[in-house]
Amino acid sequence: MTTKILCVVGTRPEAIKMAPVIIALKQQNWVSLRILATAQHRNLLDQVLSFFGIVPDIDLDVMYHNQTLASLTSRLLSDIDQVLDTEKPHIVLTQGDTTTAMTVALACFYHQIPLGHIEAGLRTWDKHNPFPEEINRVITGRLANWHFAPTERARQNLLREGTTDSHIIVTGNTVIDALLIAAKKKPQLSITLNTTKRMILVTSHRRENFGDPFKNICRAINALANANQDIEILFPVHPNPNIKDIAHELLANCSNIILCEPLDYGDFIAAMQQAYFIISDSGGIQEEAPALGKPVLVLRDETERPEAVEQGVVKLVGSDYSTIIENAQQLLDDTSAYYSMVNGLSPYGNGKSAEKIVAVLKDHIVS
Repeated sequence: MTTKILCVVGTRPEAIKMAPVIIALKQQNWVSLRILATAQHRNLLDQVLSFFGIVPDIDLDVMYHNQTLASLTSRLLSDIDQVLDTEKPHIVLTQGDTTTAMTVALACFYHQIPLGHIEAGLRTWDKHNPFPEEINRVITGRLANWHFAPTERARQNLLREGTTDSHIIVTGNTVIDALLIAAKKKPQLSITLNTTKRMILVTSHRRENFGDPFKNICRAINALANANQDIEILFPVHPNPNIKDIAHELLANCSNIILCEPLDYGDFIAAMQQAYFIISDSGGIQEEAPALGKPVLVLRDETERPEAVEQGVVKLVGSDYSTIIENAQQLLDDTSAYYSMVNGLSPYGNGKSAEKIVAVLKDHIVS
Protein backbone atom coordinates (compact mmCIF):
# COMPACT_ATOMS: atom_id res chain seq x y z
CA MET A 1 0.00 0.00 0.00
CA THR A 2 1.34 3.42 -0.96
CA THR A 3 1.23 6.48 1.26
CA LYS A 4 -0.72 9.43 -0.12
CA ILE A 5 1.23 12.64 0.42
CA LEU A 6 -0.20 16.05 -0.44
CA CYS A 7 2.33 18.85 -1.04
CA VAL A 8 0.92 22.37 -0.88
CA VAL A 9 2.36 25.51 -2.49
CA GLY A 10 0.89 28.98 -2.81
CA THR A 11 3.64 31.50 -3.51
CA ARG A 12 6.87 31.67 -5.49
CA PRO A 13 9.14 31.09 -2.45
CA GLU A 14 7.04 28.12 -1.35
CA ALA A 15 7.30 26.59 -4.80
CA ILE A 16 11.06 27.10 -4.95
CA LYS A 17 11.62 25.46 -1.57
CA MET A 18 9.05 22.70 -2.05
CA ALA A 19 10.23 21.76 -5.56
CA PRO A 20 13.23 19.66 -4.43
CA VAL A 21 10.97 17.75 -2.02
CA ILE A 22 8.40 17.11 -4.76
CA ILE A 23 11.14 15.93 -7.12
CA ALA A 24 12.52 13.59 -4.45
CA LEU A 25 9.09 12.21 -3.54
CA LYS A 26 8.31 11.47 -7.19
CA GLN A 27 11.21 9.00 -7.14
CA GLN A 28 9.78 6.99 -4.22
CA ASN A 29 7.75 3.86 -5.01
CA TRP A 30 6.01 4.00 -1.61
CA VAL A 31 4.50 7.43 -2.28
CA SER A 32 1.32 8.42 -4.10
CA LEU A 33 2.01 12.12 -4.59
CA ARG A 34 -0.55 14.87 -5.08
CA ILE A 35 0.25 18.56 -5.51
CA LEU A 36 -2.07 21.36 -4.44
CA ALA A 37 -1.48 24.91 -5.67
CA THR A 38 -3.46 27.58 -3.87
CA ALA A 39 -2.06 30.22 -6.26
CA GLN A 40 -1.83 32.83 -3.53
CA HIS A 41 0.62 34.37 -6.03
CA ARG A 42 -0.62 33.39 -9.49
CA ASN A 43 1.96 34.32 -12.12
CA LEU A 44 4.97 34.15 -9.82
CA LEU A 45 3.98 30.66 -8.70
CA ASP A 46 3.37 29.42 -12.23
CA GLN A 47 6.83 30.55 -13.36
CA VAL A 48 8.57 28.47 -10.72
CA LEU A 49 6.43 25.37 -11.19
CA SER A 50 7.12 25.51 -14.94
CA PHE A 51 10.86 25.88 -14.37
CA PHE A 52 10.96 22.70 -12.28
CA GLY A 53 8.51 20.82 -14.52
CA ILE A 54 5.86 20.53 -11.80
CA VAL A 55 2.16 20.39 -12.71
CA PRO A 56 -0.36 20.76 -9.84
CA ASP A 57 -3.09 18.17 -9.52
CA ILE A 58 -5.39 20.71 -7.83
CA ASP A 59 -5.41 24.49 -8.34
CA LEU A 60 -7.52 26.71 -6.09
CA ASP A 61 -6.66 29.93 -7.95
CA VAL A 62 -7.40 32.10 -4.90
CA MET A 63 -5.56 35.23 -5.99
CA TYR A 64 -7.63 38.41 -6.20
CA HIS A 65 -6.46 41.96 -6.85
CA ASN A 66 -5.29 43.71 -3.67
CA GLN A 67 -7.09 41.20 -1.44
CA THR A 68 -7.16 41.54 2.34
CA LEU A 69 -5.55 39.01 4.64
CA ALA A 70 -8.92 38.24 6.22
CA SER A 71 -10.63 37.44 2.93
CA LEU A 72 -7.66 35.42 1.70
CA THR A 73 -7.50 33.41 4.92
CA SER A 74 -11.20 32.61 5.04
CA ARG A 75 -11.30 31.58 1.40
CA LEU A 76 -8.18 29.43 1.73
CA LEU A 77 -9.41 27.67 4.84
CA SER A 78 -12.75 26.79 3.26
CA ASP A 79 -11.19 25.59 -0.01
CA ILE A 80 -8.41 23.58 1.64
CA ASP A 81 -10.93 21.97 3.96
CA GLN A 82 -12.83 20.70 0.93
CA VAL A 83 -9.63 19.42 -0.71
CA LEU A 84 -8.65 17.45 2.40
CA ASP A 85 -12.15 16.00 2.64
CA THR A 86 -11.95 14.84 -0.99
CA GLU A 87 -8.29 13.78 -1.20
CA LYS A 88 -7.95 12.21 2.28
CA PRO A 89 -4.13 12.28 2.28
CA HIS A 90 -2.15 10.33 4.86
CA ILE A 91 0.42 13.17 5.22
CA VAL A 92 0.44 16.83 4.19
CA LEU A 93 3.58 18.90 3.63
CA THR A 94 3.58 22.68 3.77
CA GLN A 95 6.44 25.17 3.62
CA GLY A 96 7.40 28.39 5.31
CA ASP A 97 5.32 31.20 6.72
CA THR A 98 2.67 32.26 4.24
CA THR A 99 -1.07 32.51 4.73
CA THR A 100 -1.27 29.33 2.67
CA ALA A 101 1.01 27.49 5.10
CA MET A 102 -0.92 28.67 8.15
CA THR A 103 -4.35 27.76 6.78
CA VAL A 104 -3.11 24.35 5.62
CA ALA A 105 -1.91 23.68 9.16
CA LEU A 106 -5.24 24.68 10.66
CA ALA A 107 -7.21 22.60 8.15
CA CYS A 108 -5.01 19.57 8.81
CA PHE A 109 -5.59 20.00 12.53
CA TYR A 110 -9.34 19.99 11.98
CA HIS A 111 -9.05 16.81 9.89
CA GLN A 112 -6.44 15.22 12.21
CA ILE A 113 -4.03 14.69 9.31
CA PRO A 114 -0.29 14.61 10.18
CA LEU A 115 1.53 17.69 8.93
CA GLY A 116 5.18 18.19 8.03
CA HIS A 117 6.41 21.80 8.21
CA ILE A 118 9.39 22.53 5.95
CA GLU A 119 11.58 25.46 7.07
CA ALA A 120 10.27 25.27 10.63
CA GLY A 121 11.49 27.28 13.59
CA LEU A 122 12.33 30.66 12.07
CA ARG A 123 11.54 33.40 14.58
CA THR A 124 12.06 37.12 15.20
CA TRP A 125 10.01 37.00 18.44
CA ASP A 126 8.16 40.10 17.21
CA LYS A 127 4.63 39.24 16.09
CA HIS A 128 4.42 42.36 13.94
CA ASN A 129 7.73 41.89 12.13
CA PRO A 130 7.65 40.40 9.57
CA PHE A 131 3.91 40.83 9.20
CA PRO A 132 2.00 38.52 8.96
CA GLU A 133 4.69 35.87 8.51
CA GLU A 134 5.85 35.65 12.12
CA ILE A 135 2.42 34.64 13.41
CA ASN A 136 1.81 32.42 10.37
CA ARG A 137 4.85 30.29 11.18
CA VAL A 138 4.18 30.23 14.92
CA ILE A 139 0.67 28.88 14.33
CA THR A 140 1.94 26.40 11.76
CA GLY A 141 4.60 25.25 14.20
CA ARG A 142 2.11 24.66 16.99
CA LEU A 143 0.07 22.37 14.74
CA ALA A 144 2.81 20.46 12.87
CA ASN A 145 3.83 16.86 13.58
CA TRP A 146 7.26 17.04 11.96
CA HIS A 147 9.37 20.19 12.15
CA PHE A 148 12.00 20.23 9.39
CA ALA A 149 14.27 22.95 10.75
CA PRO A 150 16.87 24.51 8.43
CA THR A 151 19.44 25.24 11.15
CA GLU A 152 20.36 24.41 14.72
CA ARG A 153 19.20 27.88 15.77
CA ALA A 154 15.77 27.14 14.32
CA ARG A 155 15.74 23.92 16.34
CA GLN A 156 16.56 25.85 19.50
CA ASN A 157 13.73 28.28 18.75
CA LEU A 158 11.28 25.39 18.57
CA LEU A 159 12.59 23.87 21.79
CA ARG A 160 12.17 27.26 23.47
CA GLU A 161 8.49 27.10 22.54
CA GLY A 162 8.08 23.64 24.01
CA THR A 163 8.23 21.52 20.86
CA THR A 164 9.20 17.91 21.54
CA ASP A 165 12.84 17.42 20.56
CA SER A 166 12.22 14.11 18.78
CA HIS A 167 9.77 15.89 16.45
CA ILE A 168 12.44 18.33 15.23
CA ILE A 169 14.82 17.35 12.43
CA VAL A 170 17.58 19.72 11.30
CA THR A 171 17.75 19.28 7.54
CA GLY A 172 19.32 22.41 6.12
CA ASN A 173 17.20 24.57 3.85
CA THR A 174 15.72 23.18 0.64
CA VAL A 175 16.36 26.54 -1.03
CA ILE A 176 19.98 25.43 -1.46
CA ASP A 177 18.79 22.19 -3.08
CA ALA A 178 16.71 24.28 -5.50
CA LEU A 179 19.61 26.64 -6.19
CA LEU A 180 21.90 23.73 -7.12
CA ILE A 181 19.23 22.18 -9.35
CA ALA A 182 18.76 25.54 -11.07
CA ALA A 183 22.49 26.15 -11.50
CA LYS A 184 22.83 22.87 -13.41
CA LYS A 185 20.41 24.29 -15.99
CA LYS A 186 22.83 27.20 -16.60
CA PRO A 187 20.12 29.88 -16.73
CA GLN A 188 20.67 33.01 -18.81
CA LEU A 189 19.38 36.48 -17.97
CA SER A 190 16.91 37.62 -20.63
CA ILE A 191 17.46 41.33 -19.89
CA THR A 192 20.38 43.08 -21.57
CA LEU A 193 22.64 44.84 -19.10
CA ASN A 194 25.43 47.35 -19.59
CA THR A 195 28.47 45.12 -19.01
CA THR A 196 30.70 48.14 -18.29
CA LYS A 197 28.72 48.91 -15.14
CA ARG A 198 28.38 47.11 -11.83
CA MET A 199 24.83 45.83 -11.44
CA ILE A 200 22.91 46.11 -8.17
CA LEU A 201 19.88 43.85 -7.91
CA VAL A 202 16.93 45.21 -5.91
CA THR A 203 13.74 43.49 -4.74
CA SER A 204 11.04 44.47 -2.28
CA HIS A 205 7.64 43.00 -1.52
CA ARG A 206 6.99 42.74 2.23
CA ARG A 207 3.85 44.24 3.72
CA GLU A 208 5.70 45.93 6.58
CA ASN A 209 7.47 48.08 3.96
CA PHE A 210 4.26 49.26 2.28
CA GLY A 211 3.68 53.02 2.34
CA ASP A 212 6.32 55.43 3.66
CA PRO A 213 9.02 52.77 4.23
CA PHE A 214 8.90 51.73 0.58
CA LYS A 215 8.93 55.36 -0.54
CA ASN A 216 12.10 55.85 1.53
CA ILE A 217 13.61 52.75 -0.11
CA CYS A 218 12.82 54.08 -3.59
CA ARG A 219 14.25 57.51 -2.81
CA ALA A 220 17.47 55.90 -1.55
CA ILE A 221 17.75 53.75 -4.69
CA ASN A 222 17.17 56.81 -6.86
CA ALA A 223 19.84 58.75 -4.99
CA LEU A 224 22.34 55.91 -5.36
CA ALA A 225 21.71 55.68 -9.07
CA ASN A 226 22.12 59.44 -9.57
CA ALA A 227 25.31 59.60 -7.49
CA ASN A 228 26.96 56.60 -9.18
CA GLN A 229 26.72 56.67 -12.93
CA ASP A 230 29.04 53.64 -13.08
CA ILE A 231 26.30 51.38 -11.68
CA GLU A 232 23.12 49.94 -13.12
CA ILE A 233 20.22 49.00 -10.86
CA LEU A 234 17.97 46.13 -11.89
CA PHE A 235 14.64 46.15 -10.06
CA PRO A 236 12.14 43.37 -10.91
CA VAL A 237 8.98 45.01 -9.55
CA HIS A 238 6.47 42.98 -7.55
CA PRO A 239 2.96 43.20 -9.07
CA ASN A 240 1.29 44.30 -5.82
CA PRO A 241 0.09 47.88 -6.50
CA ASN A 242 1.52 48.99 -3.14
CA ILE A 243 4.93 48.27 -4.68
CA LYS A 244 4.41 48.63 -8.42
CA ASP A 245 2.70 52.02 -8.47
CA ILE A 246 5.21 53.71 -6.17
CA ALA A 247 8.27 52.14 -7.84
CA HIS A 248 7.21 53.42 -11.25
CA GLU A 249 6.28 56.83 -9.87
CA LEU A 250 9.62 57.39 -8.13
CA LEU A 251 12.11 55.44 -10.23
CA ALA A 252 10.91 55.25 -13.84
CA ASN A 253 12.72 58.38 -15.02
CA CYS A 254 16.23 57.42 -13.87
CA SER A 255 18.40 56.35 -16.83
CA ASN A 256 20.47 53.75 -14.97
CA ILE A 257 17.56 52.03 -13.21
CA ILE A 258 15.85 49.19 -15.05
CA LEU A 259 12.34 48.47 -13.84
CA CYS A 260 11.04 45.18 -15.17
CA GLU A 261 8.36 42.61 -14.58
CA PRO A 262 9.16 39.92 -11.98
CA LEU A 263 11.79 37.56 -13.35
CA ASP A 264 11.12 33.88 -13.63
CA TYR A 265 13.21 31.69 -11.35
CA GLY A 266 15.92 30.87 -13.87
CA ASP A 267 16.30 34.50 -14.87
CA PHE A 268 16.47 35.54 -11.24
CA ILE A 269 19.23 33.05 -10.44
CA ALA A 270 21.17 34.45 -13.42
CA ALA A 271 20.55 38.00 -12.15
CA MET A 272 21.87 37.12 -8.70
CA GLN A 273 24.95 35.54 -10.27
CA GLN A 274 25.66 38.74 -12.22
CA ALA A 275 24.91 41.19 -9.40
CA TYR A 276 27.69 43.07 -7.62
CA PHE A 277 25.51 43.05 -4.53
CA ILE A 278 21.81 42.79 -3.68
CA ILE A 279 19.38 45.07 -1.81
CA SER A 280 16.26 43.17 -0.74
CA ASP A 281 13.66 42.47 1.94
CA SER A 282 13.33 38.86 0.78
CA GLY A 283 13.92 36.00 3.18
CA GLY A 284 14.94 33.52 0.49
CA ILE A 285 17.57 35.84 -0.96
CA GLN A 286 19.24 36.01 2.46
CA GLU A 287 19.73 32.25 2.08
CA GLU A 288 20.55 32.04 -1.63
CA ALA A 289 22.90 34.97 -2.10
CA PRO A 290 25.55 33.85 0.43
CA ALA A 291 25.81 30.55 -1.42
CA LEU A 292 26.58 32.58 -4.57
CA GLY A 293 29.06 34.86 -2.78
CA LYS A 294 26.87 37.95 -3.07
CA PRO A 295 26.53 40.52 -0.24
CA VAL A 296 22.97 41.42 0.73
CA LEU A 297 21.68 44.62 2.33
CA VAL A 298 18.41 43.58 3.95
CA LEU A 299 15.59 46.14 3.90
CA ARG A 300 14.32 45.04 7.29
CA ASP A 301 14.98 45.93 10.91
CA GLU A 302 14.87 42.31 12.08
CA THR A 303 15.46 38.95 10.47
CA GLU A 304 14.51 35.40 11.32
CA ARG A 305 17.69 34.32 9.54
CA PRO A 306 20.38 35.63 11.91
CA GLU A 307 22.97 33.03 10.87
CA ALA A 308 23.89 34.97 7.74
CA VAL A 309 24.09 38.23 9.70
CA GLU A 310 26.44 36.61 12.21
CA GLN A 311 28.65 35.33 9.39
CA GLY A 312 28.80 38.86 7.98
CA VAL A 313 27.40 38.00 4.55
CA VAL A 314 24.18 40.00 4.99
CA LYS A 315 23.53 43.26 6.81
CA LEU A 316 20.28 44.73 8.13
CA VAL A 317 19.68 48.28 6.89
CA GLY A 318 15.91 48.64 7.33
CA SER A 319 14.00 51.21 5.31
CA ASP A 320 15.92 54.26 6.54
CA TYR A 321 17.02 56.46 3.64
CA SER A 322 20.42 57.43 5.04
CA THR A 323 21.28 53.94 6.30
CA ILE A 324 20.58 52.35 2.92
CA ILE A 325 22.70 54.90 1.07
CA GLU A 326 25.57 54.75 3.58
CA ASN A 327 25.88 50.97 3.47
CA ALA A 328 25.40 50.65 -0.28
CA GLN A 329 27.95 53.38 -0.96
CA GLN A 330 30.44 51.66 1.32
CA LEU A 331 30.13 48.45 -0.70
CA LEU A 332 30.69 50.43 -3.89
CA ASP A 333 33.68 52.45 -2.61
CA ASP A 334 35.45 50.21 -0.07
CA THR A 335 36.78 46.98 -1.55
CA SER A 336 37.79 45.63 1.86
CA ALA A 337 34.25 46.13 3.17
CA TYR A 338 32.89 44.48 0.04
CA TYR A 339 35.13 41.43 0.15
CA SER A 340 34.54 40.96 3.87
CA MET A 341 30.97 40.08 2.86
CA VAL A 342 32.00 37.85 -0.03
CA ASN A 343 33.14 34.57 1.43
CA GLY A 344 30.71 32.23 -0.31
CA LEU A 345 29.66 30.55 2.91
CA SER A 346 26.05 29.53 3.37
CA PRO A 347 24.86 28.39 6.80
CA TYR A 348 21.78 26.84 5.22
CA GLY A 349 22.86 23.43 4.03
CA ASN A 350 24.61 21.46 1.31
CA GLY A 351 21.78 20.62 -1.07
CA LYS A 352 20.73 17.37 0.63
CA SER A 353 17.78 18.74 2.62
CA ALA A 354 15.04 17.15 0.52
CA GLU A 355 16.69 13.75 0.84
CA LYS A 356 16.65 14.08 4.64
CA ILE A 357 12.98 15.07 4.68
CA VAL A 358 11.97 12.12 2.51
CA ALA A 359 14.03 9.73 4.65
CA VAL A 360 12.27 10.91 7.83
CA LEU A 361 8.85 10.40 6.26
CA LYS A 362 9.81 6.95 5.00
CA ASP A 363 11.07 5.93 8.43
CA HIS A 364 7.75 7.01 9.92
CA ILE A 365 5.78 4.95 7.40
CA VAL A 366 7.97 1.86 7.74
CA SER A 367 7.91 1.99 11.52
